[in-house]
Amino acid sequence: MAHLFRPRFVKTAAKPVARLGTRGQPEESRAAILQAAEKEFAEQGVAGARTDAIARAAKVNKALIYYYFQDKDSLYGAVLDTAFAGLKMQVFTALDSKLSPREKLIAYVSVYFDFLAAHPLYPRLMQREMMRAREGKSAIIDKIVKDSMRPIFGKVSAVLQEGMSSGDFRKVDPAHFVPSMVAMIVFYFSSAPVIQRIVRFDPLAPERVAERKAAVLDFITAALFQPQTGGARARSVIQGDRK
Repeated sequence: MAHLFRPRFVKTAAKPVARLGTRGQPEESRAAILQAAEKEFAEQGVAGARTDAIARAAKVNKALIYYYFQDKDSLYGAVLDTAFAGLKMQVFTALDSKLSPREKLIAYVSVYFDFLAAHPLYPRLMQREMMRAREGKSAIIDKIVKDSMRPIFGKVSAVLQEGMSSGDFRKVDPAHFVPSMVAMIVFYFSSAPVIQRIVRFDPLAPERVAERKAAVLDFITAALFQPQTGGARARSVIQGDRK
């Protein structure tokens, strides 16, 4: 009968552990999926990306991906929408400001550069999508152009026209100058692995990114600003931006 006197240990119910995918965290779950998908699509492309890998990285059940997104293409479209919408929102803040044309142009370039520095995978996503569009395989490029690219181009072109009319900028064709500015910003980040092999230092180290930003601003303002009105002012604004 000794066993009747053994102490009994009562198990207490464990507190439920909140995890992504529960009803209490719908926004967190969706954000985690988008962040994981961003990395997978940037590294593997649409065809090579795997929803299993995205689910593991996001720490959610794979079925939850299809709860938020119809299929892999829909998820890819949402990733691109998020990237371009974020860029549009930030550059519009600069372009809609009450600054002078010179200061507004510098603010636009600075914001664009900083946005990509904070989201180093976006240039690779953009580059892949441009190649898909060239091959006629992009189902979302028209939406991106309509919602983000064309509105941004229109506002930057208006700043250029304003600066040319005031005599602050030399005469340029926005259809060529705007893509040249964008290329200077995007190429550095999308080609960082190759650049590292050439220059033998990490181009994405904070101090190198700061150096690159200053170089981009210096190059663009030198190419655009009229010497008699822009040179000294450009240098002072760029130096102030470094601080």
